[in-house]
Amino acid sequence: MNRVKNRTDIKTTAKMIVVFVIFLGAAALVIGRLADYQLNMNEYYQSKVLNQLTIQQEVNPERGTITDRNGNILAANKTVYNVILSPYDIIQTMEDNDKLNSDSDPENDVEYTYTDADYGISYSGSKLDEMIADVLSGYCGIDREKILEKEAKVERMYEVVKNGIEGELADRIKAFIAQFDLSREIYFVTSSKRYYPKGDLASHVIGFTNSEGVGIYGLEAYYNNVLEGTSGRYILAKNVPFEYERFIEAENGYNIVTTLDMYIQYELENQLERTYIDSGCGDRVCGMVLDVDTGDVLAMAVFPPFDLNNPYTLDEYSQAKLDAMGLTEGTEEYREAFYTLLYRMWNNKCITETYEPGSTFKIITTAMAFEEGVVRDTDPYYCAGSLMVEGWGRPISCAEHDGHGAVTFRRGLQQSCNPTLMQVAAKIGREKFYEYFLAFGYGGKTGIDLPGEVGGIYSSYANFSGVSLAVYSFGQTFKTTPIQQMRAISAVANGGYLTTPHLLREIVDDDGNTVQSYKTEQIRQVVSEGSCEIITDILEEGVATDGAAVNAYVKGYRVAAKTGTSEKRDEYDENGNTPYRVGSTAAYAPADDPQVAALIMVDKPLESSPYGGVVAAPYISNLLSYVLPYIGVEPQYTTEELAALDVTLSNYVGASLENTTADLVWRGFKYEIIGDGDTVTAQIPPAGSKISSDTGVLILYTGEEKPSDSVQVPDLMGMSAYNANNAAVSAGLNVIFTGYTNGTATVISQTLQPGSWVPRGSIIEIELRYLDGVD
Repeated sequence: MNRVKNRTDIKTTAKMIVVFVIFLGAAALVIGRLADYQLNMNEYYQSKVLNQLTIQQEVNPERGTITDRNGNILAANKTVYNVILSPYDIIQTMEDNDKLNSDSDPENDVEYTYTDADYGISYSGSKLDEMIADVLSGYCGIDREKILEKEAKVERMYEVVKNGIEGELADRIKAFIAQFDLSREIYFVTSSKRYYPKGDLASHVIGFTNSEGVGIYGLEAYYNNVLEGTSGRYILAKNVPFEYERFIEAENGYNIVTTLDMYIQYELENQLERTYIDSGCGDRVCGMVLDVDTGDVLAMAVFPPFDLNNPYTLDEYSQAKLDAMGLTEGTEEYREAFYTLLYRMWNNKCITETYEPGSTFKIITTAMAFEEGVVRDTDPYYCAGSLMVEGWGRPISCAEHDGHGAVTFRRGLQQSCNPTLMQVAAKIGREKFYEYFLAFGYGGKTGIDLPGEVGGIYSSYANFSGVSLAVYSFGQTFKTTPIQQMRAISAVANGGYLTTPHLLREIVDDDGNTVQSYKTEQIRQVVSEGSCEIITDILEEGVATDGAAVNAYVKGYRVAAKTGTSEKRDEYDENGNTPYRVGSTAAYAPADDPQVAALIMVDKPLESSPYGGVVAAPYISNLLSYVLPYIGVEPQYTTEELAALDVTLSNYVGASLENTTADLVWRGFKYEIIGDGDTVTAQIPPAGSKISSDTGVLILYTGEEKPSDSVQVPDLMGMSAYNANNAAVSAGLNVIFTGYTNGTATVISQTLQPGSWVPRGSIIEIELRYLDGVD
C-alpha cells in the first residue's frame, strides 16, 4: 500500500514539476516578449506615436551661390516662407471655443471677423477652421476645400499649405496670425528661393532650378550635387507622455566661381541683340568669348535670352511667334506649340545645336596644310569661279562666282577662295586630312561642363570620299557645334594646343576656402606653333586690308578673323527654293599675342544679306573693341589710324576766348568762332563729345550768339566713306566713322535723320560696312 502511495506521490510531484516548468517557460516567454517590446520595440512604437503627434520639419540647406570670376553674384538665394498648418492645434482650439460657446454667459462666445478687400477675403462666424480655410485660400490661391481636407487630419501638426510666400503677402498672413493669436495653428517655416539678380544675363549658361530647388538647366544642373548641400531635420514631439526633440544640422552647398566675366558677358549680349535685329535673324544667334590659352569661357550667350526668375514665361520674340500662329489658348495645339517654343528658348545653341561652319573651317584646313608642308603662303593658285572634282558631276563653286583669278595661297585664304582650299586639301590627302579632323576635336564632344552638349555630324572614314575631302576643306556637308568650332580655332590661336573649354574656375565654401580649383586641360598639341603663327599673320593682314573679314577690323588692334557662310540643306525658304543660310565670324586677338577668341553665329539671317562678313563680322569688331582694352591690351595705332583718331572735347564754356583758342591751337584742333564776345557761352559739340582729329571742327559761341538749327542733314546712305565724309563736312557737321573705313566700304546707317535741321558742328555718326564679295 505504501509502495502504491509513494508511486502516486512521485507521479503527482513529476506532474507538478512539469506544470511548473511549463508555467515558468511561459512566464519567461512573456517576460522576454515584454522586455523585447520595452527594449527593442520601444523605438518602433515610439516612432509610431511620434508620427502621430510630432512636427518633423526638414531643414533645407542653403544652396551655393554662383558668381562670375570677379565675385559678381549671378545666382543666389532669398528668404521665403512656407505656410504650415497644425490641424491638431486647430481642433484643440475649436474644442476650447465650443466650451466657451456653451457657457451660459453669451459674452464668452467666440466670434471671428476678418476682411481683406484687396484679396477678396471676408469672413464672419465662429468656426475657426472655416475662417482659416477662407483666409488662406484667398491669400495662397489654393482651393478652400483642399485646406479643409488638410485641417481634417487632426492628428497631424505639420501640413504644408503653400511654399515660397514672400514680401507683402507674407506680411499680410503674419498680421492675420497675430490678430487672432494663431501662432500654434498657423506658422511659417523659413526657407529660401533661388534668385538671379542679373535677370536674363547669361541665362543659357547659368540655367535654373525647379520648384524643389533642384537644378534642371545649365550650371545649376551640371553642378547640382555641388550646389545643393545636405538636408537636415528637426523633430519635436508635443503633448505626449515623453519629450522628444532632435536636430540634425543641414550642410550648405558649396559656392561656384565661374570663368565668366559679367562685363564681357554684357557686351557680348549687346552685340548679339544688335545682329539679331539688324540681320532679321529667323532662328536665334549665339556667341562666345574664350581665353585661348586656358579654355576659360569668359562669355557665352544666345539671343533672345530668357528671364531666369520667370523661366516658364516665353521671351517676347518667342511669344510673338506663338501669337502669330493664331492658336486658341487652352487647346492642345496651343499647349504643344507653347512647350515647343519654351524648350527651344531654354536650349543653349552654343552646345546643343549643330551647323555647317562654312569658311571659318578654312583656318583648320590651312593649319593641316602648313603642318604637312604641302603649301607655302606664296604658292600660286588659280580660281576660275569653280572647280571640277572627280566623283561629282558638276563644278563646285566659289563664293566669288566670277573667280579670283591668279592668287597666291595667302591671297586665296584672305579672299576665302574655295577652289584654292580644295586644291590644297587634295595635297593633304584623305587619310591625313581625316586624322587632323579628328585630332582637332571634331570627332567628339568638347567635354564642356554644361549639360546637353551634342557631338558633330560627319562621315565615317569609309564614306569619306574625294568629294568629301573637297567640300570639307571649306566647311561644308559636315556639322559641328559652335563650342567645338571655337575650341579648334582657339588651338590655332594658342600655338596648336587643343584644350577643354570650361566654366568652372573654383569651388569654395561659405568661409571662402577653396575646395577645388580647375586646372587647364591640354588634350594634345595638334599643330606646331610655327604653323599657327603664319596662319595668324595671313588672317590679320586680310582684316587690315581687303580680305573677306575686313568688317572685323578694330582700330588700334591686330585682329585675325575668318568669316563663313553655309547652307541649311534641310531647311528651305517659304517658297521652297533657296536653302536658309548660317552666317558666322570667328576671330582672335591681338594677333601678335593672342589672348581671346570670339565667335558669333547667326542662324537664318535675311536672304538679302546672309553672309558672315555682313551679319557677324561687324559685331565681332564691336565686341573686340570693348573686350581688348577691358582685359588690358593697349592699342597700337598705325600712322594712318593716329591721323584719323577721335579726340574728346574739353569744356570751354565760361572760359575766355583768348585762353580757349590758345589751348585749341596748342592741341591742333580746328575751331570756328560765332559772335563778338570775349567769353565762350556755348560750344558745339558739347564737352565730352568725340570728334575726328583730322576733320573735326569745334564751334565756339560768344556774346549774344546761341546755337540754332541752321544746317540740314544730307542723306549719306549707300555712299562710300570718302563721299559721305565730304558731304557731311560740307554741310557743317562733325563726322565720326564706325566699322571698316576702307574706301570700298558703304554707309549702312547714320545717327542724324536725313533732311532734319541741326546746329552747325553737330556730330553725325556714320556706320560703314564692306558689302561686296564677303563670305
